[in-house]
Amino acid sequence: MKIAIEAQRIFRKDKHGMDFVILEELRKIRDLDHKNEYFVFVAPGNDVCLDESENMHVNVLKCPTYPLWEQIALPVAVKKTGADILHCTSNTAPLKCPVPLLLTLHDVIFMEKKHSGSSSLYQKLGWRYRRMVVPYVAAHSACVITVSEYEKKRIKKYLDLPEDRVKVIYNGYGEHFRPVSDYYKVTSMYLPDKKYIFFLGNRDPKKNTEGTLRAYASYLGRSSRRYPLLIADLDKNYVSYLLRVNSIGWIMPYLRFAGYIPNKDLPYLYCGASAYLYTSLRESFGIPLLESMACGTPVITSRTSAMPEIAGEGAVLADPDDPADIASCLIRLEVDEAYRKNISEYGLRRVAEFSWKTSAEKLLEVYEDTAYSVGIH
Repeated sequence: MKIAIEAQRIFRKDKHGMDFVILEELRKIRDLDHKNEYFVFVAPGNDVCLDESENMHVNVLKCPTYPLWEQIALPVAVKKTGADILHCTSNTAPLKCPVPLLLTLHDVIFMEKKHSGSSSLYQKLGWRYRRMVVPYVAAHSACVITVSEYEKKRIKKYLDLPEDRVKVIYNGYGEHFRPVSDYYKVTSMYLPDKKYIFFLGNRDPKKNTEGTLRAYASYLGRSSRRYPLLIADLDKNYVSYLLRVNSIGWIMPYLRFAGYIPNKDLPYLYCGASAYLYTSLRESFGIPLLESMACGTPVITSRTSAMPEIAGEGAVLADPDDPADIASCLIRLEVDEAYRKNISEYGLRRVAEFSWKTSAEKLLEVYEDTAYSVGIH
């Protein structure tokens, strides 16, 4: 087969969740499959992070906007390759596709009622674009791939797709996420403190940044150690605004701001943390859960959406709408060393069930099944 794969954003420097998913899967597919021929389509960027091979070709497509890139430039380029199928990996796809389409739909949050909170103009435009495009392309896809059983149920509910048209392929985590003892040589570049609590947030309301800050304030009021909170991916002005509207400005001296953290530095930041907060309101998977557990760091996550499915029965689960509950979990990890050790060891066992190699193998099975179903031999 000739397989075209959309990976539009993987060459951008500041990569996020969906970018890493397809990048890692492509690297494993390149190692595993020497039979099919692959054409990977990306937008220009400064981080050329995917090497070509004899049967994997990287095609850089230039276009002024994402919708034009996806709706016009991509289908034209796919047709020129003579590809048998196209796999679009980031929730959306061309409305008119020249070949059978596979769609990875990470979530259908855009179909649900919005959580309260502020969203950027970019997020609002993306929301509207997905609401316009996804129902049509999902209905016309040969197969829809998603990342958890929870999300599969949501997709079936909102898009009314048949059971056999939606396949679940769990994400993995990078092999460089593992326990390290010399973490301070990297963490010291981000904050002077040798112990801290870690939180990766952004302005998306589902990340529950506001609730997490309230939980941290509750923790400070109850803790004798008062570890600082390292916040990544959020600017100080935005956090200051949240503190002001919640009347907790007094916690600012305890906050540390890291900005964007390159993926290569994240294992050290996890390992240096006394706990990692993944207290979102809604997630379709949660790769940071696996990354933190793989580093042996206790993670506190939410008992909502897909997070219990991924973190497993032995995880520390809290109510994301209850700051006091999150704070209680932090306090217990802080004062109960045996409990903390059990959580750390559980996490290391749990992540053994996930890998990018397994994800890639299951994706190759979907390619083969799709080829058979549409008559490609």
